[in-house]
Amino acid sequence: GGEKRRQRLRILDRRHRQPAALLGGLDGVRPHAPVRVRQAADEKAKTPRGRAERAAATLAKKAGEKGIKTVVFDRGGFQYVGTIKAFADAARTAGLKF
Repeated sequence: GGEKRRQRLRILDRRHRQPAALLGGLDGVRPHAPVRVRQAADEKAKTPRGRAERAAATLAKKAGEKGIKTVVFDRGGFQYVGTIKAFADAARTAGLKF
């Protein structure tokens, strides 16, 4: 299906400074270079939800610059609650479709 051509929005780890990345399609082909977002050190004072929302907005902006509009959301085994849900909602608000 079409999912093989889409980039995969992968949640990497909520606890570290690199929370998510856009990786190649599900078939392993990388139509674009990976788009990664790292949190700045000064963001530690903000809430986890706020950091997730900011990271999602940054990632969506970088993806848009590379022409990526539609992705497959891969939550990496994490439950779809709390910061994961906030990240997904913010990414959608910022223009990514999944």
